Amino acid sequence: MITDILSEPWFWPAVAVILGLPAVLLVLGEVHTSMQRKGTPGTTMVVLARNVLAPLAAVIILFTQIPQADVDGFTWAKVAGTAFGLVIVVILLSGLNLAIFVTAKQGTWRSRLPSIFVDIARILIVGISLAVLFGTIWGADIGGLFTALGIGSIVIGLALQNAVGSVLSGLFLLFEQPFELGDYLLTAQGKGRVVAMNWRATHLDTANGILVMPNSELAGQSFQNLTRASSPYEASDIYRFATDDPPHRVIEVMEEVARGLPECAPGAEPMAAPMDKARYEINIPLTNPGKSYGTLSLFRTRLWYAARRAGLHLDRDLTDNYATPERTREHLLRLAPRFMVSREEAEAMLDQGVRLERYGEGEIVQRAGVVPDGIRVIIDGVIELQVPATQGAIVPVLQLKRDELVGLTALTRQAVGAVGTAVTDVAVLYIPVAIVDVLVKTRAGLARDIGTAIDHRQDIGDQALSRYGESRTLDSLVIA
Repeated sequence: MITDILSEPWFWPAVAVILGLPAVLLVLGEVHTSMQRKGTPGTTMVVLARNVLAPLAAVIILFTQIPQADVDGFTWAKVAGTAFGLVIVVILLSGLNLAIFVTAKQGTWRSRLPSIFVDIARILIVGISLAVLFGTIWGADIGGLFTALGIGSIVIGLALQNAVGSVLSGLFLLFEQPFELGDYLLTAQGKGRVVAMNWRATHLDTANGILVMPNSELAGQSFQNLTRASSPYEASDIYRFATDDPPHRVIEVMEEVARGLPECAPGAEPMAAPMDKARYEINIPLTNPGKSYGTLSLFRTRLWYAARRAGLHLDRDLTDNYATPERTREHLLRLAPRFMVSREEAEAMLDQGVRLERYGEGEIVQRAGVVPDGIRVIIDGVIELQVPATQGAIVPVLQLKRDELVGLTALTRQAVGAVGTAVTDVAVLYIPVAIVDVLVKTRAGLARDIGTAIDHRQDIGDQALSRYGESRTLDSLVIA
């Protein structure tokens, strides 16, 4: 009897299912647990194989051992085989996604591969798999289907060759990735920031709207990616001065103004160079190529103020209707009691370097870490004292207004620890340190007042830093 059972054709397949299925499920369960514990991607495929694929394989083995009536080619074994094939397709698609995207490292070709390529591969896998399944299991004629698809593809390709060309160009650009969203491109049609990119066109945000460039056109010409340059992008412009202005002084002023611009790239130095006919070119390295227009506009504004303070003549303008001797004398005489000098003594100071200066909004009137070359009295506008603190923080201390002094440590020859920034357009009366030295030697009250003001501002500065939980980066500097 036992020999008869062992000789039955269904016996050994049944034993394989009875013993093999639990073993396979146990092994796949352990693999799944181990992958979860290690955080390994691909656990979904293991779960699918354990819960669906293995049981379906067992069902197919059993169905093939059971005699079934073939009604118009339909059997349950074929249904189970079709389901098994579909699960295999799902696992293949999951594996493709895992291989291309999930495990791709940054900067490799897999991370740059456009998702449409994977979508196309998925469609091909699904189509071929279905064709193989129906051809193998159900005996369907798939040769005619592939022939029809081939002819249809040729017809569609010829009809849409221009559109397809743009799409393919877009796909190759996506794969190569010569630029990303947010990069600034310089093309023959204009310059702008990449704000969108699809299969057909790339959208550049220029200063005058959105420039839509077909990918076929962009791929067929050369362009510059300003964002990926090895050095900061430089904005340049040309300015004219008077022929009597010393070139070295002009270059010094232009470069100093450029360094103070908010968009000047840290660690990079602007450079000015002389040209013909008293013209000078400035090159300003920028933190962002998109800031070129605004930065040059701000540079020209601040250069106007700086040129007037330095006695230079931007655009060959030889007149200064503000800092006139009459106005300088008027303000000096008004402030004479503040410095404890008589009218006659104030008149004598006019020939010793006292002058009116103007600063534009946002300009640095006093730099931290330097010894002031004189005292400046605010005639008009507001100056804010700010103290550099730890981790690049800037802490506001107080705002100085009309008739208040800036650069008090010119008397003590100490470097100041506060930056003085013009909150509005500012006019000041500049008194050189040589005059201040003479005044304090003969006027003890003036020296006492200046010392008291220095101590007062030092206390205000320390209190401001304490409120922000900060401390001065250089304790030796005086906040004044």
